[in-house]
Amino acid sequence: MKNTVTILMRVVFGILFLAHGISKLQMGLGNVAGWFDSIGIPGFMAYVVAGIELIGGIMLILGLLTRYVSLLLIIVLLGAIFTAKLPAGLLGNGQSAGYELDLAYILIALYLAVAGSTGLSLDRVLFHKGEQS
Repeated sequence: MKNTVTILMRVVFGILFLAHGISKLQMGLGNVAGWFDSIGIPGFMAYVVAGIELIGGIMLILGLLTRYVSLLLIIVLLGAIFTAKLPAGLLGNGQSAGYELDLAYILIALYLAVAGSTGLSLDRVLFHKGEQS
């Protein structure tokens, strides 16, 4: 049962980040870069973040390098909190979102970084990793 929950958590988490990356593409990466610039983050980082979200989301869905992707997503989430969401507070301020969801995502990513890929995953197939406890 624990493995099933871990697989579901990994796949759904991957889908969520894939959706965030696709959303950035739909907005136009130039527009996202402009917004990054407006909050004091170099605009090129929009491309980096979108790439991490897109590729990282796919990798999580497939269970490929789960631990490393999860750690990378923690860095992205911490960056979002400290550069964009902290001033709005935990629950937001009515004009922008707070960072409560980012904290939940960090905990999921932390769990996946510790647990790694179990069950159905490319990590297990490619690297012959047994199920972790």
